[in-house]
Amino acid sequence: MTEKQKNLIVRTITGVLFVAIMVAGFLNASAMMLLFAIITGLTLWEYSGLVNDRVANVNINRFISTVGGVYLFIAVALWSLDVVRGFAVMMPYVLTIIYLLISELYAKNRDAVNNMAYTMLGQMYIAMPLALINVLAFHRDANGDFSGYDMLLPLSVFILLWANDTGAYCFGSLFGKHKLFPRISPGKTWEGSIGGGIFAVVIAGVIGYFANNGAEPHSLNEWQWLGLGAVIVIFGTWGDLVESLFKRTIGVKDSGKILPGHGGMMDRFDSSLLAIPAAVIYLYTITIFMQ
Repeated sequence: MTEKQKNLIVRTITGVLFVAIMVAGFLNASAMMLLFAIITGLTLWEYSGLVNDRVANVNINRFISTVGGVYLFIAVALWSLDVVRGFAVMMPYVLTIIYLLISELYAKNRDAVNNMAYTMLGQMYIAMPLALINVLAFHRDANGDFSGYDMLLPLSVFILLWANDTGAYCFGSLFGKHKLFPRISPGKTWEGSIGGGIFAVVIAGVIGYFANNGAEPHSLNEWQWLGLGAVIVIFGTWGDLVESLFKRTIGVKDSGKILPGHGGMMDRFDSSLLAIPAAVIYLYTITIFMQ
């Protein structure tokens, strides 16, 4: 067996296990919260380690940054579930951000401003988007009270991202000629991106059809599902490119090695880091115009 064949087998096994864990994690609200709290922690830990190792004169407080990001996820989850009400649950996170900024006054780092910038980038780029998965998962009624857990909506974000990636790979391999963004990601083509986008939107339409032809229609109708698919395709592609830009800036090929054959946590969740916030904005926009 050649090395290439071995790598393909490892990549396939890792991919199947990854998808299985992700799907299983959405079957239950508590499992989803635990899974994404772990994902948030691992991704922030990986990001902080990359920055500390690759960016000169920058030394992020890895532990505090990771704990702060995980707490943000838990706080948003508890608020979404109505376990806690009001802004008080966010106070520890606000204090953490204040601490991370003030500590630079005393740390005597050679490049304090860059240190603060990279620290806050981790919170904005990783912690905030992953925390917003709770907004997709836990619905509220007209009075703003918790009304139930929706497994389908957050899971579909990842299904559509996977469909987009799969379609883009297949169409790009067969028809790809025109580079999408050669400065950042030389392997991506317009043909692949368009093909992947069409495939993902079709999958969104299929999900919307079955979601609205059961005993109880979903909160999104078929056309709104198609719109969600388009939003996820566009912002998922941008999310992939943003992570590629980050890796090129600090000079690494993969963000890590935690997932054999697939790289690191940032490599696996790069598309979702922009797709999740975009999906939340899309859903709130629909809500506003439907009232």
